[in-house]
Amino acid sequence: MSVVNLLRAAAALPDAWSSRPLGEVGTACVKVLRMDELPVEEEAHGTAEVLLVLDGRLQLSVEDTEVTVGQGEMYLVAAGVRHAVRPGSRGTLVIVEAAEEPEDD
Repeated sequence: MSVVNLLRAAAALPDAWSSRPLGEVGTACVKVLRMDELPVEEEAHGTAEVLLVLDGRLQLSVEDTEVTVGQGEMYLVAAGVRHAVRPGSRGTLVIVEAAEEPEDD
């Protein structure tokens, strides 16, 4: 794999909040996206995810607690935890998330 410029990869995305997978590490996918000040609805995942702010600021609501993640900081969202992006989030975000386990039938 070659060197990836994360800021250029995010800037090249067609829309804010649309992510681009950059690669995989074990079962985890590394993605980049652009934030655009608009909120994103609440969600929860079956596995943990890391949110790493390259530039700008990520404003989160995490189970009714407000969290601000600044440039150069990361936040670990535990599996199953409800979280939403609050208005005012902007910049470049890297997400590292493990693939969810398939459900047993």
